[in-house]
Amino acid sequence: MTKNEVLSLPIMEHFYTIQGEGFHSGRAAYFIRIAGCDVGCVWCDVKESWDAGAHQNKSVEELTQIVVDAKADFCVITGGEPCMYDLTTLTHSLKEKNIELAIETSGCYELNGTIDWYCFSPKKFKQPVDQAYHLANELKVVISHTSDFDWAMGHAEKVNNSCQLYLQTEWSKRERFLPMMIDFVKEHPKWKISLQTHKIMNIP
Repeated sequence: MTKNEVLSLPIMEHFYTIQGEGFHSGRAAYFIRIAGCDVGCVWCDVKESWDAGAHQNKSVEELTQIVVDAKADFCVITGGEPCMYDLTTLTHSLKEKNIELAIETSGCYELNGTIDWYCFSPKKFKQPVDQAYHLANELKVVISHTSDFDWAMGHAEKVNNSCQLYLQTEWSKRERFLPMMIDFVKEHPKWKISLQTHKIMNIP
């Protein structure tokens, strides 16, 4: 998809919840899930977000007002793959309302927009762009195979020195991989474990 500055975006869902993963886990956050993705992760738990045409557009103005009305001070832009779109207008509008912004991205497309926290979750199905390694505040690698530990280490060598490193087991394989992740983090203490606590709490 060609990036163009947009005044509206296809939105699969939006909701106010508690961030369940990574660095900001436990924090109240308004999620905006933008539809459209061509990465194709086989274990994706929001495959219904892939087809942008299946979801209605919402204007930047409407999205901003929704977040403001929720009295949220932190907003997570996710997908799908949100960086498929030029997010300049959306992020500028939210920042004007003093909303702190995070993005969750595979890093396969360059970011167009202003973000406070860049969560980079690379996938084997599509190569990340160089920008992702420079911008990453957080590297979050999903573990679904034993080879993913070495793969995670390879990405960690490329990110900036201040980037926080997280491993997160693919949910359906957590009983198998969580013990391995615990051992790995004990051997490599720069890494931390991210748990999908929103699933434990049974919230969106």
